[in-house]
Amino acid sequence: MRAVKAKVEGWRGWGRGRGKSGCCSFKRITVVACCVNLVAALVVLRSFDTSFFLFPSYGFNGNLFSVDQVERIEESIRVRREAESVELVRAVRKLSKELSREQKRGLNLPQNVKQKLANEILQRLQGDNVDTNVTKQRETVDLWRIEKLEEVRRVTTSKSNIDSSISYQEAKMLKRVLESNWLMLLEGIGLWIPADVIHTEHNDKPKDEQDLEEIIPGRPLPPECHAELHTDYDGAAVRWGLTHHKDSAADCCQACLDQAKHPKPGEKKCNIWVYCPSEFGCYSPDIYEHKHQECWLKQAEKPRLNFKDKYSKSYRKKHPNAPIVVPWMSGVVGA
Repeated sequence: MRAVKAKVEGWRGWGRGRGKSGCCSFKRITVVACCVNLVAALVVLRSFDTSFFLFPSYGFNGNLFSVDQVERIEESIRVRREAESVELVRAVRKLSKELSREQKRGLNLPQNVKQKLANEILQRLQGDNVDTNVTKQRETVDLWRIEKLEEVRRVTTSKSNIDSSISYQEAKMLKRVLESNWLMLLEGIGLWIPADVIHTEHNDKPKDEQDLEEIIPGRPLPPECHAELHTDYDGAAVRWGLTHHKDSAADCCQACLDQAKHPKPGEKKCNIWVYCPSEFGCYSPDIYEHKHQECWLKQAEKPRLNFKDKYSKSYRKKHPNAPIVVPWMSGVVGA
């Protein structure tokens, strides 16, 4: 037993001595293996980085890029980079930063100063009684701004606030705001005045051209019809329009002319025609519903107007169903 233990201890001592003094210890082998792996990884990464230029490339459809195509791609990338206006982009960015910094610096007013300005403007508006007139509101606010700017400049120049309620530091901030950021200041204190809208109508229509709403369907009216738009003449009825319809105003006028030439025994001669050109019918204060294309033939020794152009306000007040514009058209014919 003692002999076996002595042999085992001998083997252990031999292993410890071998591990300490030998050139191939476990630590050294581990370090060498790690170095080899690191070198291999670097070689692989470098091969990936240069493979595009060293080896043929593949397109999106799986086909190989030729050397000429690769050169063109590289040339296009280079030209695109050179075409970038670097200086302009830098200048725009710099200007944007300066503007943003200026705006922040100009609008960085204390809350009590903003409240004071808002109260002064509101007092000026209420004092001038311009609450309902936008133009006068804008003029009043602009006048207040000019007066306030003069006061601020006086304080900043003299560095004294003897005759002013504004301190020197407040004056410096207000001067910058009133000169450059006036609209943003109004927005910041909650004051908004709508802009002026100037509407100008340009009448570039030829002199002889009729308005679309004044175009009468059908053949043109002859001069002897003496047609008058938006007109309703009074007179004794020769033919009732409720049962006498014509396709156009010209046909209605012609019916009046024909009837005057060949009247039946006991009939009056027509010298007034009244026509309804509206597809929606024409208004009349009687009990009947007057429809499109009604043609009234009338007679009067002294023709007298019922209505012309527009119904008056007093008439429309008494007759709520009456439109604004007279829908009828008429004409006086004959001697």
